[in-house]
Parts: sequence; structure tokens; C-alpha cells
Amino acid sequence: MLGLIFLKYISDAFDEQYQHLKSIEAETGANPEDKDEYTADRIFYVPPSARWTWLQARAKLPTIGKDIDDAMDAIEKDNPSLKGVLPKDYARPALDKQRLGELIDLIGSITLSKGGNGKGKDVLGFVFEYFLGQFADAEGKKGGQFYTPQSIVKILVDMLAPEPEKRVYDGACGSGGMFVQSERFIEMHEHRKGKISIFGQESNPTTYKLAKMNLAIRGIDAKIELGDTLMNDKFPELKVDYVIANPPFNVSDYNINKAETHKWKYGVPPSGNANYAWLQHFVSKLAPYGTAGIVLANGSMSSEIATEGEIRKAMVEADLVDCMVALPSQLFYNTQIPACLWFLARNKTETTKFRNRTNEILFIDAREFGTMISRKQRELTEEDIAKISDTYHKWRSKEEYADYKDVAGFCKSANIQDIRKNNYILTPGRYIDFKEAEENGVPFDEKMQWLTATLSDQMQRANELDEAIKQNLAKIGFEI
Repeated sequence: MLGLIFLKYISDAFDEQYQHLKSIEAETGANPEDKDEYTADRIFYVPPSARWTWLQARAKLPTIGKDIDDAMDAIEKDNPSLKGVLPKDYARPALDKQRLGELIDLIGSITLSKGGNGKGKDVLGFVFEYFLGQFADAEGKKGGQFYTPQSIVKILVDMLAPEPEKRVYDGACGSGGMFVQSERFIEMHEHRKGKISIFGQESNPTTYKLAKMNLAIRGIDAKIELGDTLMNDKFPELKVDYVIANPPFNVSDYNINKAETHKWKYGVPPSGNANYAWLQHFVSKLAPYGTAGIVLANGSMSSEIATEGEIRKAMVEADLVDCMVALPSQLFYNTQIPACLWFLARNKTETTKFRNRTNEILFIDAREFGTMISRKQRELTEEDIAKISDTYHKWRSKEEYADYKDVAGFCKSANIQDIRKNNYILTPGRYIDFKEAEENGVPFDEKMQWLTATLSDQMQRANELDEAIKQNLAKIGFEI
């Protein structure tokens, strides 16, 4: 499905440019079959045997699988940036060719053109994203390797608020969702394309291909490299304005002895858990005023395993930690482990835009946020995301409207002395004041009488159920 959607997108984009070139051919001498006429506008050139109209005309033929594979080969040959990226297994015998032809007809009904109000590109992008989410759900644990739920991506990006003409990096980029949302954020807030510089690395070859297709379908230019980030950083000299990442939780099978040890400025991470290897790797990528948003398992906030406590202490004392957010459970496809967000900042001193938050950390407890969208999946709502990100921006900003205040049960701005007293544990619950329970106006004696009467009824009912169970077991020859 993802390969077909991608093919439809690049074919429609090509066709739109093709028709434009045809219309001005006599006047300007433009050649609709000249590859340079397309690459100049960042449009993939699609050879005749790979164009959607040609494939759709052959959708009912038994050779359609081979036709699609040949089309993918032809596109890669004419577009070096896609070499080795596109799927080419549509001719396999197990794939029902009649269903394949029906899918081609179905996807063919999605139109990408200015005549379609310019919505086709967005539609195809959302369709692609929808399938990524569905596949991640179906894959269970494996799904988390390539897809971060959209509400998590959105809260990271909304809190970091990337600006145009900046550099963004994700060293565990999966299918590229962080980059897509960053571009979307800039477009929404700046009313123009972000033109951000994107750098990513992914260790899984299949996921790497998904990322390349996901970004290409949206016209996002990115430098994505294949390889194990901790063992072989493909951007060793890179410094960026924003790091946005959801690295794999609690990885234990990485070889600390072969990792790039010059990055362990704050302490050597333990061999049994890569969380603090990832944190230090991302810190090493930040430019002087860079900021990072990173998803990690909750244990990273308080772990004392091996050197983790010492590394966390060193990072706090270096004033790198800006904000910690505790998230609700059941947000992820791949794990039920509760997660948190680390926000890091290279320089927290006062600027024209930000107030001085040196030696302070904002703690946010969002464990009670979110709504269940299925029996096993929770999602942060737009209101949840807005409340969390607005709190962070008010805390950071020096504008008059930024009236940040600690809120019992939700947020607290703590100073370095508070954190030292708590042995550098960064769990928000350690710092945020308890929220007083709301009284319902019922006198204590009256409330206790009702509670004890209810408990008595329940205990009596429990005895009755126990007796019924004994009798049923006796009927089939078992005594308790």
C-alpha cells in the first residue's frame, strides 16, 4: 500500500508539471520529457512506463505485479536519491493480482492537482501516515521501531517550536514523523514552508526506506543516512538547533566498547542500558543555543544503575536539563512502559526572547492526561498538548503575557538546591505540590457510616459467592 501511494503521489506531481510544460512548450521551447525541467523544481521524473495512467490502464492484466516492479526500477534509475528505496515485490505469486488491480483503481481516485484545490498532496500524506499507524498497531512491539504515535510527536514539536531556516536532527528517525510534524508546525505558524535543514539516521533498512518515502511524498528535502547511530554516527561534525527523537527504550544489546566514546562527557553509560548513551549523543549535537526534546522510559529520571545517577547529576550541574514531563501510560504501540519527555537546552541564560532560567528545571506531571481511543491505546488530546506546551512556553518566555505559576498537581519550577536535596532524581512527582482533594461537603462521621455499611454489604456478598462456588464444585466431585 505504501509503495503504491508513493507511486501515485510522484506520478501526479510529475503529471501536473508535465501539463504545465506542454502548455508553454511552443512559447518557450520547454521539453516535457527533459528530466532537468523536473529536478529543478524538486519533482521526481517519472518515465512513461511508470506513470500512473499507464499502470492503471493495465490494472486488470495478470502481469500488473511485474509492471509495478518494473515501474519502481525505472523510477529509481532516473532518480538517484531513491536508489534502493522503493519496494519491488509486487510480482510475488502470493499477492492476489486481482486485488492489486482493484487497489490501483481505488488509489487512482485520489487526485493531486491544483484543479483539485491543492488538497491531493495533503490527502496522500495523511493516507500514508494512517497506514504507518495501522501497521505499527498491527505489528505490536515491532511497530514502535518505525512509528511514534502522532500525539507524542506533536507535543515534542509544539514544545520545541522549531523556526524556519534552522537545523533539525533525529538520530533514531524511524519513518520520519518528527520531521513531517516540524515542517507542518512551521507552515501553520509562519504560513509558509519551513525550509528547515533536516538530518536523520536510522539503523533498520526497511524503516530507512519508509522514512525516505514518507518525506519524499511531502516534498521535504532531507539528509537521511542508514546506520547504527551510537556505533557509527554518519554526521560526526553536525551541530543543530533542534534535536527531536524517540530512541528505543532501555536498549541492552549495544556494545558500549565500540560506541563513540568521545561523546561521554558526563560519564560512561552502562553496557546494559543505552538511555544515557542516547542522551549524551543528542547533547553532543546541540549548537550553542540548541534545544532537544527526547522520549525515554520513566526509569531514566531516577535510575541509579551503574553510572546513570552520576551522569544525570553531571547533566543537571551542567544546567542542561530544561524541563521534564511525566506522560500517561498506554501511549505507545511497542510498550506499556510509562514514558517521559526530556527537554534539554544548551544555554538557559536570558536572551531577547527567553527569560533567564539558569539552574532551574520545570517539572510537569501529565500522567492523568489523555483519552482512550481503543482498548489498549491512549492518546493525548489537542487540549492536553496545548496545556502542556503553553505551560512550558510561559515558563521560558519573558513576554508580559507569560504569567507562569506553579500549579499543585500539575507543574512546578524547581531550583538546583531542590534537585540536589532529592539526589538529582528528576521525577516530577518529587517536586510538584500535592493537589488537595476536593471535599464534597459530607461530614466525616456520616461518610464513614456510609462507607462501613457499604463494605459490610460487599463482604456479605463475597461470602455468598464463596458458598455458591463451593456448592458448584461439590456437584462435579470436588471439595474445598
